[in-house]
Amino acid sequence: MLEQIKKLLGIELSDRSQDDLLKTIIDLTSSRLCVLCDCEEVPKVLQYIITEVSVIRFNRIGSEGFTSHGVEGESISWNDDSDFTGFMSDILAWKQNNRTGGVLRFL
Repeated sequence: MLEQIKKLLGIELSDRSQDDLLKTIIDLTSSRLCVLCDCEEVPKVLQYIITEVSVIRFNRIGSEGFTSHGVEGESISWNDDSDFTGFMSDILAWKQNNRTGGVLRFL
């Protein structure tokens, strides 16, 4: 996963200067996804979300809490939503298909 993220960010695979930061982002992203999925370990089928959200989070370093930023005529704006917003339909579909437990009915 680290290699995929480095490729997407244009970081040479041999460049280890960002590895600790990227691993921290991966760990935090994985933990958050586990909470959203209500699971102990991220399912293999959803691991792409960790990669995608890790890239998003890396690109936002230094801009945490901002909704927009402008420098010399260039303006960037971000959604106020969670970094996972674009993946919620996939997460919800996975949860729906992997429910555990039975149905409780009151008579």
